[in-house]
Amino acid sequence: MKQDDTRYIFVTGGVVSSLGKGIIAASLGKLLQARGYKVTIQKFDPYINIDPGTLNPYEHGECYVTDDGCETDLDLGHYERFLNVQTSRNNNVTTGRIYQTVIRKERRGDYLGKTVQVIPHITDEIKRCVKSLGEKEHYDFVITEIGGVVGDIEALPFIEAVRQLKWEMGRRCAVVHLTYVPFIKAAKEYKTKPTQHSVKQLQESGIQPDILVLRTEHHLEEDMLQKVALFCNVAPDAVIQSIDMPTIYEIPPLLLSQGMDSTLLKKMGVEPGPDPELKPWRSFVDRMKRATEEVHIALVGKYVSLQDAYKSIDEALLQSAIYNDRKLKLLLVQSENLKEKDLEKKLGHCDGIVVAPGFGSRGVEGKLLALRYAREKGIPTLGICLGMQCMAIEYARNVLGYKDANTAEIDANTAHKVIDLMDNQKNVTDLGGSMRLGGYPCRLKKNSKLEQAYGKELIRERHRHRYEFNSAFLDEFEQHGFHAVGINPDNGLIEALELDGHPWYIGVQYHPEYKSTVLNPSPLFMSFIQAAIAHQAKTNK
Repeated sequence: MKQDDTRYIFVTGGVVSSLGKGIIAASLGKLLQARGYKVTIQKFDPYINIDPGTLNPYEHGECYVTDDGCETDLDLGHYERFLNVQTSRNNNVTTGRIYQTVIRKERRGDYLGKTVQVIPHITDEIKRCVKSLGEKEHYDFVITEIGGVVGDIEALPFIEAVRQLKWEMGRRCAVVHLTYVPFIKAAKEYKTKPTQHSVKQLQESGIQPDILVLRTEHHLEEDMLQKVALFCNVAPDAVIQSIDMPTIYEIPPLLLSQGMDSTLLKKMGVEPGPDPELKPWRSFVDRMKRATEEVHIALVGKYVSLQDAYKSIDEALLQSAIYNDRKLKLLLVQSENLKEKDLEKKLGHCDGIVVAPGFGSRGVEGKLLALRYAREKGIPTLGICLGMQCMAIEYARNVLGYKDANTAEIDANTAHKVIDLMDNQKNVTDLGGSMRLGGYPCRLKKNSKLEQAYGKELIRERHRHRYEFNSAFLDEFEQHGFHAVGINPDNGLIEALELDGHPWYIGVQYHPEYKSTVLNPSPLFMSFIQAAIAHQAKTNK
């Protein structure tokens, strides 16, 4: 496509939230990418927070981190996993950021004394964010997911901006609307009225959807699809079903089989050409379906009751298990409730253990119990961020003999702060976006398990933390066989620890799960799953 011919697709939702707009957007992006187009996806979140960094996981699930150091919505993780390309801070925009930018402009006098209003100033800023993403990198398609549901008060400026863009751009702009078709058990039938009302609400805002995606539990008959098309003023071939599938990775082939991408391309004035084969993607899905042998992994954390709190870790484990021809059996262990007497029952049958990241003191003692058990029993173990810090605390207490060893985050007065606040964090007062965030280089120790996993000495991984391993204790750790095998080459920060004499016991300060994608699983998670499979074979034998 020409430099000024970027096309823009908006994904909106109706009826109820959490229908999977992010997965639909990512799947559509995958199909367009498979046709040879350069695609990116962005998320507009209507809440007033500047970013999700200070949001409680109970409120918002996982906070995803981009390589350029921005805390974003977890849907960006889906975008990266599906498209296998990096996103940036420009791919996630909140109402808070929009208003912050407009207010700063007003304070500088950019509006020359004019009254600043939602229309045109807020909507113009939204439109600028949409278009600048396509223009900077010259994408063929920019897909924008609008968070929430059509009709939400918070989303009104975004919907109005979409209406204006659709009017200004004509066929270069299209809207995909995702709705829910509920099944009424007592009547034994599906009802399309909620979808009709949702589309009507969108039309009242001045937007006619080009494609309708119906989220449904089971296959809908053709006459029902025709009815929806008639009442919602869309073409019959533009009504697509998003049936509940065993995994999210089966959604792109499902949408392709219904011609969603080709229908959309025609509406945008682009000749579709032959359908993509999706060979690598289908190969991944086929391996997933063929896998029968299970690998049992325990995830120890304090947010395990929340479906999306550790989403990237869940998906990284699943991807690596599939590429090792195993079916992942993920066992969720609540660290806050974990007691000494429970360890054998909850962890004894596991092939591997992941100790999750997090903040604060709640659940830490349970993590320490799990780590001691894993270390002494020889169970492959991966500690991530706080998980690595807990590895250091447990080792200092039970091997080095410092019973009061702790992190300064929990006990600032202990004499043995094996984990301490980073120097550049000591004068930080604002909590939002002020941690060590984003991608940093890490040099791996030659012939370590970590270096063997990555197959190279210099790597780059993403971070999200304020505390670090206290290098004053490094010599003692090294003398007792717990080695620093990953060090930042620029400032000497210790990024990874690895235990001698253990089959696989590694802690990393960074978050390897953020870079794991469907077509490029994380090397560290791959190595961990392989160690878990080896442990399983040894145990069974």
